[in-house]
Amino acid sequence: MRGLNHESRRLDMVERQIRARGVSDPLVLAAMRRVPRHLFVPEENAGAAYDDRPLPIGQGQTISQPYMVASMTESLKLGGGEKVLEIGTGSGYQSAILAEIADHVVTVERKQDLQKAAARLLRELGYVNIEAVVGDGSRGYPDRAPYDAIIVTAGAPGVPEALVEQLAPGGRLVIPVGNSFHQTLTRVTRTGQGVETEKLEGCVFVPLIGEQGWDEPNSI
Repeated sequence: MRGLNHESRRLDMVERQIRARGVSDPLVLAAMRRVPRHLFVPEENAGAAYDDRPLPIGQGQTISQPYMVASMTESLKLGGGEKVLEIGTGSGYQSAILAEIADHVVTVERKQDLQKAAARLLRELGYVNIEAVVGDGSRGYPDRAPYDAIIVTAGAPGVPEALVEQLAPGGRLVIPVGNSFHQTLTRVTRTGQGVETEKLEGCVFVPLIGEQGWDEPNSI
Protein backbone atom coordinates (compact mmCIF):
# COMPACT_ATOMS: atom_id res chain seq x y z
CA MET A 1 0.00 0.00 0.00
CA ARG A 2 1.47 3.30 -1.11
CA GLY A 3 1.88 6.19 1.28
CA LEU A 4 2.61 4.05 4.33
CA ASN A 5 5.97 4.02 6.08
CA HIS A 6 6.11 0.29 6.68
CA GLU A 7 9.53 0.35 8.34
CA SER A 8 8.46 2.96 10.87
CA ARG A 9 5.27 1.04 11.63
CA ARG A 10 7.22 -2.20 11.98
CA LEU A 11 9.65 -0.68 14.48
CA ASP A 12 6.73 0.79 16.41
CA MET A 13 5.05 -2.65 16.41
CA VAL A 14 8.13 -4.22 17.99
CA GLU A 15 8.38 -1.58 20.69
CA ARG A 16 4.70 -1.23 21.62
CA GLN A 17 3.26 -4.69 20.98
CA ILE A 18 6.20 -7.01 21.61
CA ARG A 19 9.02 -5.62 23.73
CA ALA A 20 6.61 -3.74 25.99
CA ARG A 21 4.75 -7.01 26.69
CA GLY A 22 7.79 -8.88 27.91
CA VAL A 23 9.51 -10.40 24.87
CA SER A 24 13.17 -9.62 25.46
CA ASP A 25 15.24 -12.05 23.37
CA PRO A 26 17.45 -9.78 21.22
CA LEU A 27 17.53 -12.30 18.36
CA VAL A 28 13.73 -12.43 18.23
CA LEU A 29 13.35 -8.66 18.45
CA ALA A 30 15.89 -8.15 15.67
CA ALA A 31 14.12 -10.67 13.45
CA MET A 32 10.76 -9.00 14.03
CA ARG A 33 12.30 -5.64 13.09
CA ARG A 34 13.73 -7.02 9.83
CA VAL A 35 10.96 -9.12 8.30
CA PRO A 36 8.48 -7.09 6.16
CA ARG A 37 5.20 -8.41 7.53
CA HIS A 38 3.14 -6.34 5.06
CA LEU A 39 4.41 -8.54 2.21
CA PHE A 40 2.94 -11.66 3.83
CA VAL A 41 -0.68 -10.48 3.87
CA PRO A 42 -3.10 -9.90 0.98
CA GLU A 43 -2.53 -6.47 -0.57
CA GLU A 44 -5.89 -5.18 0.65
CA ASN A 45 -4.78 -5.87 4.25
CA ALA A 46 -1.31 -4.34 3.98
CA GLY A 47 -2.44 -1.26 5.89
CA ALA A 48 -3.29 -3.45 8.89
CA ALA A 49 -0.17 -5.65 8.67
CA TYR A 50 1.42 -4.14 11.79
CA ASP A 51 -1.73 -4.00 13.88
CA ASP A 52 -1.99 -6.02 17.08
CA ARG A 53 -4.17 -8.80 15.62
CA PRO A 54 -4.18 -11.80 13.32
CA LEU A 55 -5.29 -11.29 9.72
CA PRO A 56 -6.93 -13.60 7.17
CA ILE A 57 -4.72 -14.92 4.38
CA GLY A 58 -7.31 -17.03 2.55
CA GLN A 59 -8.52 -20.65 2.66
CA GLY A 60 -9.69 -20.22 6.24
CA GLN A 61 -6.16 -19.54 7.50
CA THR A 62 -4.61 -16.55 9.28
CA ILE A 63 -1.30 -14.84 9.86
CA SER A 64 -0.83 -14.81 13.62
CA GLN A 65 -0.83 -11.72 15.82
CA PRO A 66 2.71 -10.21 15.86
CA TYR A 67 3.04 -10.62 19.63
CA MET A 68 2.16 -14.32 19.41
CA VAL A 69 4.72 -14.89 16.65
CA ALA A 70 7.39 -13.26 18.79
CA SER A 71 6.33 -15.02 21.99
CA MET A 72 6.30 -18.46 20.39
CA THR A 73 9.66 -17.86 18.74
CA GLU A 74 11.20 -16.75 22.04
CA SER A 75 9.75 -19.85 23.71
CA LEU A 76 11.83 -22.03 21.37
CA LYS A 77 15.00 -20.66 23.04
CA LEU A 78 16.94 -20.39 19.79
CA GLY A 79 20.54 -19.26 19.92
CA GLY A 80 21.36 -19.47 16.22
CA GLY A 81 22.56 -22.42 14.16
CA GLU A 82 19.62 -24.74 14.90
CA LYS A 83 17.53 -26.90 12.60
CA VAL A 84 13.87 -26.02 13.14
CA LEU A 85 10.65 -27.68 12.01
CA GLU A 86 7.58 -25.48 11.56
CA ILE A 87 4.12 -27.03 11.28
CA GLY A 88 1.71 -24.77 9.40
CA THR A 89 3.51 -22.57 6.87
CA GLY A 90 0.50 -20.38 6.16
CA SER A 91 1.72 -17.06 4.77
CA GLY A 92 5.38 -17.90 5.42
CA TYR A 93 5.85 -15.06 7.92
CA GLN A 94 6.72 -17.25 10.89
CA SER A 95 9.07 -19.22 8.61
CA ALA A 96 10.93 -16.01 7.78
CA ILE A 97 11.24 -15.01 11.44
CA LEU A 98 12.70 -18.44 12.24
CA ALA A 99 15.06 -18.29 9.27
CA GLU A 100 16.48 -15.00 10.53
CA ILE A 101 17.76 -16.89 13.59
CA ALA A 102 18.08 -20.60 12.79
CA ASP A 103 20.48 -22.25 10.38
CA HIS A 104 17.81 -24.30 8.56
CA VAL A 105 14.01 -24.27 8.65
CA VAL A 106 11.75 -27.03 7.37
CA THR A 107 8.14 -25.86 7.12
CA VAL A 108 5.16 -28.12 6.41
CA GLU A 109 1.81 -26.95 5.02
CA ARG A 110 -1.13 -29.20 4.17
CA LYS A 111 -2.70 -26.77 1.67
CA GLN A 112 -0.70 -26.85 -1.55
CA ASP A 113 -1.80 -23.42 -2.80
CA LEU A 114 -0.63 -21.77 0.42
CA GLN A 115 2.63 -23.72 0.35
CA LYS A 116 3.41 -22.66 -3.21
CA ALA A 117 2.62 -18.99 -2.57
CA ALA A 118 4.67 -18.89 0.63
CA ALA A 119 7.62 -20.73 -0.91
CA ARG A 120 7.65 -18.31 -3.86
CA LEU A 121 7.59 -15.22 -1.62
CA LEU A 122 10.29 -16.59 0.67
CA ARG A 123 12.54 -17.28 -2.34
CA GLU A 124 11.92 -13.76 -3.65
CA LEU A 125 12.97 -12.36 -0.28
CA GLY A 126 16.20 -14.36 -0.40
CA TYR A 127 15.55 -17.00 2.25
CA VAL A 128 17.70 -19.85 0.97
CA ASN A 129 17.66 -21.68 4.31
CA ILE A 130 13.94 -22.54 4.22
CA GLU A 131 12.64 -25.84 2.85
CA ALA A 132 8.87 -25.66 2.28
CA VAL A 133 6.98 -28.93 1.78
CA VAL A 134 3.38 -30.14 1.54
CA GLY A 135 2.19 -32.76 4.00
CA ASP A 136 0.36 -33.73 7.18
CA GLY A 137 2.11 -31.56 9.73
CA SER A 138 0.68 -33.50 12.67
CA ARG A 139 3.08 -36.28 11.63
CA GLY A 140 6.05 -33.93 11.44
CA TYR A 141 8.66 -34.40 8.74
CA PRO A 142 10.85 -37.38 9.63
CA ASP A 143 13.04 -37.04 6.53
CA ARG A 144 14.99 -34.20 8.19
CA ALA A 145 14.69 -35.28 11.84
CA PRO A 146 15.92 -34.82 14.49
CA TYR A 147 15.15 -31.14 15.10
CA ASP A 148 16.53 -28.79 17.71
CA ALA A 149 13.16 -27.04 17.87
CA ILE A 150 9.64 -27.58 16.54
CA ILE A 151 6.91 -24.94 16.39
CA VAL A 152 3.26 -25.66 15.62
CA THR A 153 1.13 -22.74 14.47
CA ALA A 154 -2.21 -24.54 14.84
CA GLY A 155 -4.17 -25.79 17.84
CA ALA A 156 -3.98 -29.49 18.65
CA PRO A 157 -6.14 -31.67 20.94
CA GLY A 158 -2.94 -33.07 22.44
CA VAL A 159 0.79 -33.19 21.80
CA PRO A 160 1.42 -35.37 18.71
CA GLU A 161 3.77 -38.20 19.65
CA ALA A 162 5.34 -38.03 16.19
CA LEU A 163 6.61 -34.53 16.90
CA VAL A 164 8.09 -35.48 20.27
CA GLU A 165 9.89 -38.39 18.64
CA GLN A 166 11.46 -36.06 16.07
CA LEU A 167 13.03 -33.80 18.71
CA ALA A 168 16.78 -34.01 19.22
CA PRO A 169 17.99 -34.50 22.81
CA GLY A 170 17.37 -31.18 24.54
CA GLY A 171 15.03 -30.12 21.74
CA ARG A 172 11.98 -27.93 22.40
CA LEU A 173 8.48 -28.25 20.95
CA VAL A 174 6.10 -25.29 21.27
CA ILE A 175 2.47 -26.05 20.45
CA PRO A 176 -1.02 -24.72 21.28
CA VAL A 177 -3.00 -27.50 23.03
CA GLY A 178 -6.71 -27.43 23.82
CA ASN A 179 -10.10 -27.47 22.15
CA SER A 180 -11.04 -25.84 18.85
CA PHE A 181 -11.94 -22.53 20.57
CA HIS A 182 -9.12 -21.98 23.06
CA GLN A 183 -5.70 -23.48 23.67
CA THR A 184 -2.76 -23.16 26.05
CA LEU A 185 0.65 -22.57 24.53
CA THR A 186 2.70 -25.53 25.71
CA ARG A 187 6.44 -26.23 25.62
CA VAL A 188 7.70 -29.81 25.61
CA THR A 189 11.44 -30.37 26.15
CA ARG A 190 13.08 -33.71 25.41
CA THR A 191 15.45 -34.69 28.22
CA GLY A 192 17.56 -37.70 29.03
CA GLN A 193 14.80 -38.88 31.37
CA GLY A 194 11.90 -38.35 28.94
CA VAL A 195 10.02 -35.08 28.43
CA GLU A 196 9.26 -32.01 30.49
CA THR A 197 6.04 -30.09 29.82
CA GLU A 198 5.38 -26.43 30.65
CA LYS A 199 2.20 -24.40 30.16
CA LEU A 200 3.02 -20.88 28.95
CA GLU A 201 -0.02 -18.74 28.03
CA GLY A 202 -3.50 -18.84 26.57
CA CYS A 203 -4.02 -18.51 22.84
CA VAL A 204 -6.42 -19.19 19.98
CA PHE A 205 -5.29 -20.82 16.72
CA VAL A 206 -6.93 -22.49 13.76
CA PRO A 207 -7.08 -26.29 14.26
CA LEU A 208 -4.22 -28.64 13.45
CA ILE A 209 -5.80 -30.98 10.91
CA GLY A 210 -4.24 -34.39 10.42
CA GLU A 211 -3.67 -37.93 11.61
CA GLN A 212 -2.40 -36.81 15.03
CA GLY A 213 -4.51 -33.65 15.21
CA TRP A 214 -8.17 -32.88 14.50
CA ASP A 215 -10.35 -34.32 11.76
CA GLU A 216 -11.59 -32.01 9.01
CA PRO A 217 -13.29 -28.87 10.48
CA ASN A 218 -16.85 -30.12 10.03
CA SER A 219 -15.94 -33.09 12.24
CA ILE A 220 -14.53 -31.08 15.17
